[in-house]
This record gives sequence, structure tokens and C-alpha cells, in this order.
Amino acid sequence: MVENSLHEGIKRWYSKPGDALESQIGGYVVDIVRGDLLIEIQTGNFSAVRDKLRELLRSHAVRLVHPVPERKWIVRVGSKGEQVSRRRSPKRGRVEDVFLELVYIPELLRDDSLSLEVLLVESEDILVDDGRGSWRRRGWSLQDRRLLEVSDSVVFSRPEDLLGTLPGDLPFRFTTKDLSDASGLRAHVARKMVYTLRRMGLIVREGKRGRAPLYSVREGTG
Repeated sequence: MVENSLHEGIKRWYSKPGDALESQIGGYVVDIVRGDLLIEIQTGNFSAVRDKLRELLRSHAVRLVHPVPERKWIVRVGSKGEQVSRRRSPKRGRVEDVFLELVYIPELLRDDSLSLEVLLVESEDILVDDGRGSWRRRGWSLQDRRLLEVSDSVVFSRPEDLLGTLPGDLPFRFTTKDLSDASGLRAHVARKMVYTLRRMGLIVREGKRGRAPLYSVREGTG
């Protein structure tokens, strides 16, 4: 599994003395148990842990930890195992990129027993020249992901905390384009933010501007 090294690296970075690692809770293996808190590290798609989170939240407080690559290096390894190149990706991740995954669990995010921690990290993608990768990578396969450094951490303790990802100069009623323009986010990330926050009941639809739906923060949630 290509996420293995990244997952293990975060688990080592995150764990503290006294934590229990890889514990069986309710039929699931939990990455870290810290007192009454269950800590689940998910480096990939949140749909893969949706059912697990739902079950754990029935009787426990859960912290979901997710890394976003603020800086990423692309390392290419030749067919004989030699490093061919190492370059930094021009893409820079942001905390808001977590919404690319939050779209899979909006109903769980309404649970006060679930908290979210986004780690901004520097990481490496290891690509190997085995001819079995996607056409986008011209046959290079993603062999591993490695953690190099954790540069920052943002915790969302309550559902309403996610409203803090909205820019302060956003109009009272806004479109997804307004959100994209005000935040500098890519349009598809802005759309996923709006979808998630609306499904959580934190923002509501307020008519249209032309053909574009308008949204506003639900009264009493800010």
C-alpha cells in the first residue's frame, strides 16, 4: 500500500508516551488510543474509514488526523533502484484541501464527539519506473509516500470551527465563485467546501445571483 510509510511516519510523530498503538476497539484496529480519545490517522480517501468512524463514534470521542502536503518532492527511481531525479512539486497544499475528503463524511462532522486535525506536511512521493503506472505518469508507478516534516497543525474541535476556513472578506451572501476569488482556492475545492458546509447545516442557500446559487452562514452558527 503506497500510503504505508506516510501513515507510519505520522503515527510516530503524533504518538506520545503512554499512548496505546494499534489497539482493537469494537472490532476495529485504532491507530492511537490516548486515554478516552481514539485517534485515527487517515492519509487517503475518507470514504474508506466512514463506516469505521460511524461505529467508533457511537461510544467514543474520535480525533481524525489528516495530512495535507504543503510541500511535496517527487523522487524518481529507475528500474535498477537508482535515484534518477528529485524535484519539488509546484503545487502547494492548504488546510482547505481537506474538504476534498470531507465531502465523504459531512453527516459525521456534525457529531460533537468527532474532532479533526489537519497536518501541513512536507512529504516525498517515490515513483518507480516499472512500466505499470498510469498514462499520466507515463508508466511510472507510485511506490511510496514518506513524511519529511510536519510544519503546522490546525485542530477543528467543534463542527462550527470549520466556518473558520471561510475568508473574512467574503460577502454576506456569496457564490462558490465569490469563495474561490476571496480565498484564492481552486474552483473545485471551493465547490466541495460549499457542499460540505451546507450538508453540515452551517451554511444555507439564499436564492440566486443570475444562475449561480447564493449561500450565507446559518444564523447562530458563526
